[in-house]
Amino acid sequence: MKKLVLIAIALVSLQAIAQDHKGMFQKGEQKERSQMIKDFNPEQIALLQTKKMTLHLDLTKAQQEEIQKINLANAAERKAKMEARRKMRENGKMLSKEDRFNIMSERLDKRIAHKKQMQDILTKEQFEKLEKDVKNKHMKQCAKKQRSKRS
Repeated sequence: MKKLVLIAIALVSLQAIAQDHKGMFQKGEQKERSQMIKDFNPEQIALLQTKKMTLHLDLTKAQQEEIQKINLANAAERKAKMEARRKMRENGKMLSKEDRFNIMSERLDKRIAHKKQMQDILTKEQFEKLEKDVKNKHMKQCAKKQRSKRS
C-alpha cells in the first residue's frame, strides 16, 4: 500500500514538473520570435505577412499585391509607433488618461478600416475564413491572459 502511494505521488510531481517546463519553453520561444521580428524592416515584415496569408487563404496574384501594400503601410506605421513608445519610455514619460483613450480609439478606427479594406479585396469565403481565424486567435489570447492572471 505504501508503495502505491509513493508511486502516485511520484507520478503527480513528475507531471507538475513537466508542465512547468513546457510553459517556460513557450515563453522563451515567444520572446525569441518577437526579437527576430524586431530586427526586420517593414518591407520584410509585410512580405512575410502576405506570404502567410497567401498560404492560408489561397490568394490570387492581384490580391497578393493589394494586401502587400496594406501590410507594408501597417508595418511601417507600427515600426514608427514602436520607436516613439520606446523613446517615450526611455524619457520616463507616462501617457495621460486622455492620451490612452485617443490611442485606443485610433487603434479601433484603424482596425475597422483594415477590415473594410480586406472585405473589398478578398472573396466572401476568404474573408469568412480570415474572420474565423482572427476570432480564434483572439479567444486563445484571452484564455492565455486568464491563465496568467490565475497564476
